[in-house]
Amino acid sequence: MKLNVKLFAAARQLAGADQLAVDLPEGSTVSDLRYRLAMEHPDLAPLLPHVLFAIGSEYVGDSKPLADAMELACIPPVSGG
Repeated sequence: MKLNVKLFAAARQLAGADQLAVDLPEGSTVSDLRYRLAMEHPDLAPLLPHVLFAIGSEYVGDSKPLADAMELACIPPVSGG
């Protein structure tokens, strides 16, 4: 299945792109997506354990099953002052 992952802030900078297309087998979860992103984009790997993923306006956990053509947002931790 093909997924589209939109990247924000530090994730966008590390990947050098504002979105990534990811192929995963049917039955994959958000945890599988984290793993695939780390393998395909090693610069993102240190950040991935700390990001949140969202589908639409809902944050999803690592056990969330994914479906073909799903669009996810990859939201890294933010700091400000």
